[in-house]
Amino acid sequence: QVQLVESGGGLVQAGGSLRLSCAASGSIFSISNMGWYRQAPGKQRELVAIITSGGSTNYADSVKGRFTISRDNPKMTVSLQMNSLKPEDTAVYLCYAASWSRGYWGQGTQVTVSS
Repeated sequence: QVQLVESGGGLVQAGGSLRLSCAASGSIFSISNMGWYRQAPGKQRELVAIITSGGSTNYADSVKGRFTISRDNPKMTVSLQMNSLKPEDTAVYLCYAASWSRGYWGQGTQVTVSS
């Protein structure tokens, strides 16, 4: 089992920045990919960014050039630096970790971007 706890959400004005962090605990030795998804009201959950254990990254087109995902393997944490935030980035952001072909989710942290 893997537990994920997010931190760092909040309210920010358009153009501002936020940094999200996620700490994994439990069977962390088995974690491969880690990442962030988001879900806005009335919309489906969507991938924001993902990073492999080797550091390869993939981003949603909507956040490329603005968001940066990073990972600390010894601490088993994953972070998302979000710059140039837009109102359409408003959503609950959920941390994700893959382990032994299972996916684990954090409870989510709210990010609200005001115009």
